[in-house]
Amino acid sequence: MIEIFDGHNDSVHRLLEYRPDGIDFLTRSSGGHLDLPRAVDGGLTGGLFAMFVHPEQRPMDNLTVTKTGYKVRLADALDASYARRKTKEMLDALKRLEARADRKVRIATSVEEIKAANDSGSFAIVMHMEGADAIDADLVELEKLYYRGLRSLGLVWSRPNIFGHGVPFGWPGSPDTGPGLTDAGRDLVKACNRLRIMIDVSHLNEKGFWDVARLSDAPLVATHSCAHAICASTRNLTDRQLDAIRASDGVVGVNFSVKCVRPDAQDDADTPLHMLARHVQYLVDRIGIERVAIGSDFDGATIPAAVKDASGLQNVIASLRASGFEEDAIRKIAFDNWMRVFQLTW
Repeated sequence: MIEIFDGHNDSVHRLLEYRPDGIDFLTRSSGGHLDLPRAVDGGLTGGLFAMFVHPEQRPMDNLTVTKTGYKVRLADALDASYARRKTKEMLDALKRLEARADRKVRIATSVEEIKAANDSGSFAIVMHMEGADAIDADLVELEKLYYRGLRSLGLVWSRPNIFGHGVPFGWPGSPDTGPGLTDAGRDLVKACNRLRIMIDVSHLNEKGFWDVARLSDAPLVATHSCAHAICASTRNLTDRQLDAIRASDGVVGVNFSVKCVRPDAQDDADTPLHMLARHVQYLVDRIGIERVAIGSDFDGATIPAAVKDASGLQNVIASLRASGFEEDAIRKIAFDNWMRVFQLTW
C-alpha cells in the first residue's frame, strides 16, 4: 500500500475535543471523511490539519447562480478576538487528542518528527491555520502559535483580513479579484520566513499571490488547489501562477473538491477519478513531478464518491496508475513531495 501524506483537511472542527457532539478521531465513524481507522485503511499516515474559524453567524443568500455559472459573495471579515478564541480552542483540541491517543497520534513540527511518527506506527498531525484572522498586526500571536506547534499558515481564507484579501468562490472566473497584501500582510510574510512557517497561497487572490511570490524566500505552496486551465474556478491556479510555483521549487496539493476538479464546476459527487487524475497530469506536465502532491480538502468539500472518505485514498492511487504514472512518481505525489517542501521551508 502506498503511504500518503495529505496537505489539507478541515476535520478539526468535527473533533470530540472541539465540540461535544463531535467525532472520536480514534474510532471509526460513519460521518464525514476522516478518522484514524479510515486513515489506516486508506494508507494515510498524516496530514496538515487546518484550524479554520467559521463565522459566528453563517451568511444567508450569498450564492448567485446564473445560466453560465455561479458566484459567492465574498465573506465578511471576522472579529479578531473571536477568531483568536476559536483558534485557541482548536489548537487545544488537537493537543488533547494527542494526549489521550496513547501515541497513536502525534503532533509533528519537523520532517524528522513526521517520519519518526510513521516509523512507530503513529499518525502525524501538522498544525495549519486556514486564514490568519486570529493574528494581530504586531505579530505577537504568530510567535505564540509557532511555539505551540504551528508550522503552516494560509494568509487568508475566502474573506478579507488585516493582511490581505481572499478570493471569492465563483465559476467561471479569474483569481484576480481585488487588491494585494496590506503593509501588515507584507510584514506577516517576512515574519513567516523568519520563523520558517510555511505560507499557503490557497484562497489568496492573485495580486496577493504575486506579493507573496515577490517577498518570500521560501517555496510557494498551495495546499489544496487545482489547475485553472481545466476548471476555471476562481480558487484554481492559472498557468502563470503555476510557473511561479515551479520557479520557487514549491508544491501544489491537488484538491479533491469536485467544484475545483470538474470542468463544469458542478457540485456532483459522481465525478470520475480520471477527472482528478487529469489535473495531476496537467500539473506534473507544467511544474514537474517533484512539485505535485495531495491536498484532499476532506471534511471541507464534496469529494468524488469513488473516494468516499480517507479509506478510499488507494482508489486515487489506482487511478494514477491507470493514467500511466509509475510507482516512483506515485510515491512522490503521495508522500515524498510534501516532505521535500517541508524540509526546504522549515
